[in-house]
Amino acid sequence: MTQDLSRLLRPASIAVIGGGTWCANLMRQCARMGFVGPVWPVHPTKSEIGGARTYASLDALPGAPDAVFVGVNREATITTIAQLRDMGAGGAVCFAAGFLEAEAELGDGAQMQARLLKAAGEMPIIGPNCYGFVNYLDGALLWPDQHGGRRCAAGVAILTQSSNIAINLSMQARGLPIAYLMTAGNQAQLGLSDLGRALLEDPRVTALGLHIEGVGDLRAFEALADAARATGKPIVALKSGRSEQARAATQSHTASLAGSGAGAAALLARLGIAQVTSLPQLLETLKLLHFAGPLPGHAVASISCSGGEASLMADTALDHDITLPPLTIAQASALRAALGPRVALANPLDYHTFIWGDVPAMADTFSAALDGPADIGVLIADFPRADRCDASAWECIFEAGAEAQRRVGKPLALIATLPDCLPEAMAERAIANGLIPLAGLDDGLAAIARAAWLGEARATPAPLLLPGTPQQVCTLTEAEAKAALAAHGLRIPHARRAPSAADLAGILNDMPLPLVIKAEGLAHKTEAGGVVFARTAEDLPEARARALAMPCQSWLIEEMIESPIAELLIGVLRDPAHGFVLTLGAGGTLTEILRDTVSLLLPVTDTDLTDALERLRLAPLLNGYRGQPAACRAAILRAIQAVQEYVTVHAATLEEVEINPLLCTAADAVAVDALITKGEKP
Repeated sequence: MTQDLSRLLRPASIAVIGGGTWCANLMRQCARMGFVGPVWPVHPTKSEIGGARTYASLDALPGAPDAVFVGVNREATITTIAQLRDMGAGGAVCFAAGFLEAEAELGDGAQMQARLLKAAGEMPIIGPNCYGFVNYLDGALLWPDQHGGRRCAAGVAILTQSSNIAINLSMQARGLPIAYLMTAGNQAQLGLSDLGRALLEDPRVTALGLHIEGVGDLRAFEALADAARATGKPIVALKSGRSEQARAATQSHTASLAGSGAGAAALLARLGIAQVTSLPQLLETLKLLHFAGPLPGHAVASISCSGGEASLMADTALDHDITLPPLTIAQASALRAALGPRVALANPLDYHTFIWGDVPAMADTFSAALDGPADIGVLIADFPRADRCDASAWECIFEAGAEAQRRVGKPLALIATLPDCLPEAMAERAIANGLIPLAGLDDGLAAIARAAWLGEARATPAPLLLPGTPQQVCTLTEAEAKAALAAHGLRIPHARRAPSAADLAGILNDMPLPLVIKAEGLAHKTEAGGVVFARTAEDLPEARARALAMPCQSWLIEEMIESPIAELLIGVLRDPAHGFVLTLGAGGTLTEILRDTVSLLLPVTDTDLTDALERLRLAPLLNGYRGQPAACRAAILRAIQAVQEYVTVHAATLEEVEINPLLCTAADAVAVDALITKGEKP
């Protein structure tokens, strides 16, 4: 839903509807924030709320408010929203719960939410079941609780579906300037994507952070990514729902569909949205992006005065997509001049403590370490606690770091190995000196890796292939599934079906060897003894006897694909929250053992597929390991594209497609087992 949210998010006047503690809190927060416009509390019986004179009704207000906090019960919320719409209000936050998120408990939540939407009409509403937002740029808020932020001239926007998490994030003491803090609640009218686009439109916002429980409208989410790309403002996301418990909690919390973890990761990667795995990583990545923007590469120069810290940096870097390039000859020469002969020169650099306090020598050292192939420098410094220690000796770090950054012109982060050892006062000192404070070595390096990923060039993706909602789902037989996929170009083995024991004997005599006999209608055939091989004529009697002993009434007899180089899994699963998830991985009996998979969302190109195959641990085998022949890459790509073509044609009714294994040879790629689950259009 595309609406103008400027009056709601940057109001000149605010109205507060309701007389409870939450509304009184909001009045106090407005005063504390220094909002310069009028704040009008509305209540039919109370004379004052939060120290301000009330108005008995909406009709008594001096004018139509720009932004309204509706803090009454759900039934009254619907009536109030309709009145606000009719009087021309700029928009509202609906605080009340008991809507779609409570459908299971109340039975009428969906109906109430539909009534709320009808009452709002074209007037923007945020929620229901949410706290609202804080605009730290203009000192405006619709927020009924405490928050830990403060005014700023520019900063990042943070958007979450959880009000509690929003409060927690506002309490950060990491030196991150927050421009907007917003909750989305049930997203009845304005979804996460609509709100995100509105925040990106503010030129004072430098980056957008998302805590996502459910994406919602996929086309709207694609539009959000397009807006970020057009404005040059990166998005960082923390997506809940990797566990079954989190998916269940999401449904009950905001009535959002979490979807699969693999689908979410594939969606974010496709759209160029950096994914993090924790709230600290979210904050540190946003901070780095605010002060430095996306990085041009993954190379890091590490500078510390401790061998232990240098070793810790080298080890921690292994867990992140960053590199520590060796020093150049010019760097080594400059460092030797600054440090003398007693220091071993390397990256990570331990410059020892003998120059500590010598600002010119420290500046020369930091400059030399930074002035090389690195895209960002990392200056390690853990500060003493202020209540028991004296940090005045650490002043040299700021002076020397600022001078090095000025000379070289590259971003230089000041990172504490422990978050506790970078208090907010020191983070602010770092910022004032042109340094970027990062709290915690692991989270800091994760932030650098994500900022570097965001800096990579990537093409604008094609629109997602959207799934349908199939009804009366059933699974095709193996023969039916193979025939359906073969019609779209998939190579399958030459085969004949034996519907009876008598037919089996005749077909075995007619089929060329070597061949495979498979039980029909048996899941996990290999484990259940439902696959028999006959390589020579001498094998046929025993193969036939074993086939007749299988727990089935019919068989599939196929040509045996010889000399496979590798076995692949190709799977496509309908993920209602994210699209069709394509999974590529090690196939056959190695599927569960190795769990070597890569997931993408359809549609995909050959370039996407080639990159994905190279990310598999199986890739060396596909490429020809230790002098062995390589698998035919063109045949593998044709097989995957055939599956994609089938899914595209049947998107409205398809639930799942799986080929396992695809036998990859030097000249071919053949699907020797296939599964299709599909239904009918609703």
